[in-house]
Amino acid sequence: QVPLKPGRSLMDWIRLTKSGKDLTGLKGRLIEVTEDELAKHNKKEDCWICIRGLVYNVTPYMEYHPGGEDELMKAAGTDGTDLFDQVHRWVNYESMLKECLVGRMAFKPIAAPRDVSSVLSEEKKQVNGMVSEKNIPGTSARDLTPSYDWFQTDGLITIVVYTKQKDMNAELVIVDCQDKRLRGEIILADHSYLIELGSNSMKQFFFVVNIAEKVGKVEIVLKKKDNVHWKVLGRPLESHNTFIKRTDRGLFYRKCKLVSKTEVTHDTKLFCLMLPKSTHLQVPTGQHVYLKQVIAGTEVVKPYTPILPSLTLDFKQPSCHDGAHIYLMIKIYSCGLFTQALDRLQIGDYISVSSPEGNFKKSQVQTSEDLFLLAAGTGFTPMVKLLNFALTEVSCLRKVKLIFFNKKEDDILWRNQLEELALKDKRFEVQFVLSEPTKDWGGKQGKISLSLLSECVKRSRKDSKVLICICGPTPFTEQGVE
Repeated sequence: QVPLKPGRSLMDWIRLTKSGKDLTGLKGRLIEVTEDELAKHNKKEDCWICIRGLVYNVTPYMEYHPGGEDELMKAAGTDGTDLFDQVHRWVNYESMLKECLVGRMAFKPIAAPRDVSSVLSEEKKQVNGMVSEKNIPGTSARDLTPSYDWFQTDGLITIVVYTKQKDMNAELVIVDCQDKRLRGEIILADHSYLIELGSNSMKQFFFVVNIAEKVGKVEIVLKKKDNVHWKVLGRPLESHNTFIKRTDRGLFYRKCKLVSKTEVTHDTKLFCLMLPKSTHLQVPTGQHVYLKQVIAGTEVVKPYTPILPSLTLDFKQPSCHDGAHIYLMIKIYSCGLFTQALDRLQIGDYISVSSPEGNFKKSQVQTSEDLFLLAAGTGFTPMVKLLNFALTEVSCLRKVKLIFFNKKEDDILWRNQLEELALKDKRFEVQFVLSEPTKDWGGKQGKISLSLLSECVKRSRKDSKVLICICGPTPFTEQGVE
């Protein structure tokens, strides 16, 4: 992020979009844009960008963009979809830029590739969800694509998904039953398989998820409202029975209730959100979710990493992994539009929470001997679950060290818990580093630097395998990586 000029905040941008000012330069007309026409608008004072086939005049947005003008200019006069997806596909650009919409791209007609999902939706030759082999092109596609079947008893409906992959676990299965719709998503590496069905019988009702980990079979067991024989499972919705890249799948949100809000430091709070009873979702270690709020009529989205309710509980107790709650440690900024709106939420209010995202793999920790965690401020949040996982489940680790950077002593999150954990587990060490300490601070001081890291990051033995994880504000992370 870059510092913005005064009067260029998100709220200022929202006000400008509501002012009635012509932000496209086309006086409300929508046009069809050719590639040649798009390419002409490639300067800061005249910048058009295409995202998913829609063209926006982002010239008026230049000074409001949190990532700075240079980031926007990377896509000037071109299709910026891939770049957008890499950096922040979670941002609701349709809502943020709706007043900047120029029109739609004029595409040359080309034959669409016939992939597995298009063939399936086109021919729809399925029996109880089992796809007939002749409809899937090529043996490799048939071997890799998950399939499903279903059966029923008087009181239950069981949907069985054959993932055709080993090592399935509860974190890879997300199920939501809401608005007379059942949505079951199975995460398979960088792909996602989706079952999405609509039915009047599918009101918010009880279900259980069973997983046969070794064979990769997932069961979603639904309790019938009435003991009536179902002739069909439901009405297939648009994305039903599709197997595509996760990045091509839109984010799915469900409304979660705020059940508690606790002060952690002078400017940071712990929010506890309760998932709907009709949702099965566990956020994997190292992954994040997005919170979505409507502020002044515009949808605003921000990412947060869920944590555990405490570092010093005995986490082998099942209640801590009940999957019913999501805990978020959030710093409330005095001029932060999103966090101020979050802080105004009352107990019992609802907020939209997305499915998890992220590329972190636990296997990276499971093959390491030394784990170093470099965190600045709320960059500590991804470290919470990672610390718990490392200390309770990874026996090959000799040393786990957290180097925690903050400005002042009262900014340190969960200091007592971290010191208690270091006493409890001899493999764990925590080192606090302050950039604006008082005179009586006896610990390390300064900012992240080569000299400080070469002093703090030392292997347990000469050739040990090391993993270093880093999180914090962008300049901190970039300098740390360097």
